[in-house]
Amino acid sequence: MGRFYYGDIEGKFWFGIQSSNDPEFFGLEEEKNEINYYTEDIEKVEEGVNKCLKELKGYKEIIEDYFNDKEGYNEQKMAEELEISNEKLREKLVWFARLELGEKILNYLKEEGNCSLTAEL
Repeated sequence: MGRFYYGDIEGKFWFGIQSSNDPEFFGLEEEKNEINYYTEDIEKVEEGVNKCLKELKGYKEIIEDYFNDKEGYNEQKMAEELEISNEKLREKLVWFARLELGEKILNYLKEEGNCSLTAEL
């Protein structure tokens, strides 16, 4: 069972990798008692995307290439194929999932000027 986010952008949080509060990393703020997020701060989102890219240095393309050939993944098998430790892989997958969300937010902001979404818990 997965957790989704929806609103101006839509997607699914990575199971066991990505927290429902990951939009906060990009400066989106929770609204009321639900996890509703909103931002107009493109600079904050760009800052978050750039931090993700920095943390993924050398791994972004490797992970993208891995997923281009597969529909799913097993962390142990993926770590073996990429010849990295399970811990290092997990760390990079967290940043990769975060980057995917940040790029969606950034692209929407560039088109519309603001972005909001609701994250399932």
